[in-house]
Amino acid sequence: MTRKEKKTGLIFFPAFDWAISETHPEREERLLYTQDQVFEEGLLDLENIVEFKPGMATYDDINRCHICVPDAQSLTTPSHLISAGGAITAAQKVLQGEVDNAFALVRPPGHHAMLVAHGARGFCNINIEAVMVEYIRKNFGIKKIAIVDTDCHHGDGTQDIYWNDPDVLCISLHQDGRTLYPGTGFIEDFGGPNALGATINIPLPPRTSDDGFLYVLDHVIRPVLDEFQPEIIINSAGQDNHYSDPITDMCFSAQGYALLNEKLAPHIAVLEGGYSIERALPYVNVGIILAMAGLDYSYVREPDYDPDKIRQSLQISKFIENEAREIIKMWKNRNIMKEQIVGSAAYVRRVKNIYYDTDGISEKQTETVRVCNDCGGLVMIDSAADTGRKIFAVILPNRCCPECRRNGEMFFERVNGGQYSNVYLQDREKDIFIAK
Repeated sequence: MTRKEKKTGLIFFPAFDWAISETHPEREERLLYTQDQVFEEGLLDLENIVEFKPGMATYDDINRCHICVPDAQSLTTPSHLISAGGAITAAQKVLQGEVDNAFALVRPPGHHAMLVAHGARGFCNINIEAVMVEYIRKNFGIKKIAIVDTDCHHGDGTQDIYWNDPDVLCISLHQDGRTLYPGTGFIEDFGGPNALGATINIPLPPRTSDDGFLYVLDHVIRPVLDEFQPEIIINSAGQDNHYSDPITDMCFSAQGYALLNEKLAPHIAVLEGGYSIERALPYVNVGIILAMAGLDYSYVREPDYDPDKIRQSLQISKFIENEAREIIKMWKNRNIMKEQIVGSAAYVRRVKNIYYDTDGISEKQTETVRVCNDCGGLVMIDSAADTGRKIFAVILPNRCCPECRRNGEMFFERVNGGQYSNVYLQDREKDIFIAK
């Protein structure tokens, strides 16, 4: 692969004033060691690597992608607004042409925060990538976006927000949900009735190493991206697939992460998980930065790196090859699948039981989607949590067709507000958010 040097923006925000606890894996040291490594390597002395300060997201930014219960103010701290604002800053710098690509090294993370958010789950209060995506759509007119989530945990929140959106391709490669939180993300989870194929899950066996990750990149992710033709690619850059991570069981290396980013060539990377604070994060992040900048990363090695100790088994390789073939088969047959799944139904419902492990909240949710051949479809959500809050939400999609709009506005006006704590209208096309 011939490298071309690129101008890369870095946005750091360690969030000194936010932590779940002093000893929790998700704490400020995650980024402090990386900052030290970046300074020690002299990366910011290079002409094509430049640092920017993060901005601050607004509550309007959050309301474009979330239904926060009771409101966005209740679920966020200034650190959450700056973390999301750092992702927005990365997008601004790229799309305004100041840099070729950008890496937002920010916390708190976000990819477990779902469309409806009653509290924090998986260390996430709001979905910072989704906040950024909706900002991009509103301010830059970009229609087709791809999010490739390389965190070891399934990006269930991002999937949930864009489950019914045919214009946002969400690909998550992660440790098999049968062996790791949040227990989801199987290949059968393929998107809503009007967006089949816009959700792709690649669950990988424990102990998958560089070979497995790079195989699915070459044989699933790149072919799907080439056909989908996104205008912008975002890497939801979790780093807890590393062989030294304390809460996962995978065998990815700093070199593997760097090569994946060189091949993926994301316009924007946003940090997610990764909890091996000293043994992994400084090396992985430096490798990713160098790869995004088109510079040599061959010298980036963890002190304890031993490829023989982390090499995946032949059995794992065969499993991944078979799974890749099955996913590509589903992708090619996605239009036929809609007829088989939907049939003559006018609406499709799914019931979800969601546990907010960080805050200890249980939610039962019914999502109803209007089957539509012209847009992502009207979405209605009836949600009740054991906090006592019960809400109803109407979501009108981007590029909303007249029929979905007419039905959605009618349901919003007619819903019996007496049985709900709050009733919400989220109009993504017109950028309107109403709570009553």
